[in-house]
Amino acid sequence: MKKLSILSLAAGMLALASCDSYLDKLPDDRAEVNSLDKAKKFLVSAYPNHSPNFVFFISGDNVSDNGVLYNAQPNQMNAYKWQPIETENNDDPKQVWNANYEAAAVANMALEALAGDESADAQALRAEALLCRAFAMFQNANMFCMAWNDSKADEYLGIPYPKVAGESVNERGTLRQTYENINADIEEALPLLNDGYLTVPKYHFNQKAAYAFAARFNLFYQNWDKAIEYATKALGGNPSSLLRDMDSYAPLAGVDDIHNKWIRSGENCNLMFVDAVSINGRVNRGSSSYKRFNHNRDVITSQTMWAKTPWSESASDATKNALQEARLMYGSNQAVYIPSLIEDFEIKDKINQTGYAHVVDPVFTGDETILTRAEAYIMKKDYDKALADMNTWLTAHSDVTSPKFLTLTVDNVNTALNAIRMTEVPSRAVSEESIKKPLNPQGFTVEEGTQTNMIYTVLHMRRITTIYQGQRWLDIKRWGIEFTHHLDGEDNLVFKAGDLRGAIQLPYDVIEAGLEPNPRETATQN
Repeated sequence: MKKLSILSLAAGMLALASCDSYLDKLPDDRAEVNSLDKAKKFLVSAYPNHSPNFVFFISGDNVSDNGVLYNAQPNQMNAYKWQPIETENNDDPKQVWNANYEAAAVANMALEALAGDESADAQALRAEALLCRAFAMFQNANMFCMAWNDSKADEYLGIPYPKVAGESVNERGTLRQTYENINADIEEALPLLNDGYLTVPKYHFNQKAAYAFAARFNLFYQNWDKAIEYATKALGGNPSSLLRDMDSYAPLAGVDDIHNKWIRSGENCNLMFVDAVSINGRVNRGSSSYKRFNHNRDVITSQTMWAKTPWSESASDATKNALQEARLMYGSNQAVYIPSLIEDFEIKDKINQTGYAHVVDPVFTGDETILTRAEAYIMKKDYDKALADMNTWLTAHSDVTSPKFLTLTVDNVNTALNAIRMTEVPSRAVSEESIKKPLNPQGFTVEEGTQTNMIYTVLHMRRITTIYQGQRWLDIKRWGIEFTHHLDGEDNLVFKAGDLRGAIQLPYDVIEAGLEPNPRETATQN
């Protein structure tokens, strides 16, 4: 193993102090990584400790405006309006950007330390480091870039992709270059996977999580066959065993019991966790400081848990909705939540009871992975296999003894979706919206009729499964979903297909350091 002096993270890996250098030289504060055990421990820091979920959640259509009588913080207001966020709170773009580049820097240092060591353990660590770098860059690409679109990938801006420890990257490059780099890291890593050295596998890229990540990336990259192949490797021969058994949550006593079970390592559905310093859990529960823009009763009634779908009527009455999530909601009319991603508080000062708010996020789950595969099957028009996956998901997430439980077929999907009204954009009221909104796929096409109706269904399943994890915002970008953000006392805002505001603006100091900002179409969209 190569002996490498590792530069201290505490020094601040991403000090963007100069237009001449994106990654500046760091102070000479070094720790020596000269063994596989040290490299393994070092890679713990290659996972980002800040999350994009807050910005993604508020930017998307899972939230609406409760009105000026309720409070909103500046970052929440700006995210809802798709405006630049210049604050520096834990969930803001600056912190997410920095955290992901810190994670990539650690991965690069580990890769340099492992260079030349062909042992099985070293190769397994190399796989983890490559996946950590790819994941961090994928997270930043999802936040700061447009969705993948092959016809525009040479036009759209990418992000700097550091590959060598301690070397600066001064240009964003193109989206194509960014995706090619992510893909190369994933493809190099997958054959080297070996869980044998992992002591806490679900906080690392274990094999199932690695293949789930590869499946999601390839779905976004529009490589349907690879998305199916990798999702299948993650799910194995019995996918239902890796889905969240929602029946087991129904008898639980309340919020804490549900939350504790949701984020247990022992839940087979949870493939990998990332622990982030975040107040997003506070937002989800409708803290008074963040109550203005939230997942409110109007949204759940028309678009999420109580919406009319191919498997339920539009009603809050449990006898008319077999979906278990529809029965696990807490909160108020202004903020309705399932106790999944809520706050875990780390006390640092026991006397003053101060510390840090955390969210433990199961970033990869069997539930999302099976829907990734189902979507890829739909794109290949393999509807029988897609329906098998969708029904597996529906069985896990429903009370199958309910008289309203319905096994999906092509016929009943078409019948139900054809009867659901298309949301007008801009819509006049949230209550007039539905699960159907205009689709304008970015860089690919779908046929009207069965294929489109199947996509609406699987996207709604994904929306429910990942509701607090920001994936809906990424689906909006990928599918060119047009929607309205309502504003109390102001003109409503419309997000259009291919809207450049889908690429969140870079942090101010990154732009000041010389990186090209994300373009905006008009002054009203700045």
